[in-house]
Amino acid sequence: MKLRKLEMALEDVEDFEEPKIKLEQYSTTSHLAASMIHTAEQQFGDISDKKVIDLGCGCGKLSIACIMMDASFVLGVDVDQDALSTFSDNLEILDDEDAKVDRLQADLCKPELFNLIKEKSFDTAVMNPPFGTKNNKGIDMDFLYIASKLAKTAVYSLHKTSTRDYVVKKSKGFWLEG
Repeated sequence: MKLRKLEMALEDVEDFEEPKIKLEQYSTTSHLAASMIHTAEQQFGDISDKKVIDLGCGCGKLSIACIMMDASFVLGVDVDQDALSTFSDNLEILDDEDAKVDRLQADLCKPELFNLIKEKSFDTAVMNPPFGTKNNKGIDMDFLYIASKLAKTAVYSLHKTSTRDYVVKKSKGFWLEG
């Protein structure tokens, strides 16, 4: 799928009706989501025919982009049931009724997550994590660590530009390279 077609399709994905500030819910633009997932596939082959996990999936924009780029299976994980309900509604934009996508309500920062999801059970992890600016400092690194445990091959994560050097340094401790 061409980048522009993917971006246009993602314009139909509904965003948060009432974002929860405490959870740092904010929309991922269609342009950013399309660019991230398209690059992951076209330059690295990390989406098509791969099992993908979307951590902190919110309303599902990255997950839906992965399905549109032919992921074999996508699991979206979020702590917020309202976001997951919107995600479910957003699945209607997919032409493929057999799309292999599922949602899971779980707190990524709780150890019980690994009772639900086996380590290294996904090829690729994608995420636009909370940045840790609302009384949850370091949560972006917690998400990155969890992604490193769940993905066998690649992790694609969006972070504030101002934290790039820190994120790259910290990710090396998770056996990731940025």
